[in-house]
Amino acid sequence: MSWRLVPSVLRACSRPASPPMRFARSFRTSPPSLETSSAALPLRKPVGAFRGGLFGFLLGTTLASAGTYYYILDEYRVSNELLTEDIYALQAAVHNVHNYVSSLEEKMDANQKKK
Repeated sequence: MSWRLVPSVLRACSRPASPPMRFARSFRTSPPSLETSSAALPLRKPVGAFRGGLFGFLLGTTLASAGTYYYILDEYRVSNELLTEDIYALQAAVHNVHNYVSSLEEKMDANQKKK
């Protein structure tokens, strides 16, 4: 018997104590306010992962290329200086050999004239 009273008690508890409230103003829009302006704002494209990744890749490649270029340029300068020093040393050695050979030829000519 008590089980039969439970649904009626629950229904009585779930009913609102006061009647639903009526709003004085309804939320309606008039037809002129529904019209939008003809000039819409341009849509802005977000920078996505693809464009951001592509920009990062190009920036990294450019920086790495610039660093490699200046490293190779510096190595070229150093090797060019070493090569120039070796050329001057070879030129001095050839000059010394030329002077030595010239002095030997003069001595041989002088020796042959004595005989």
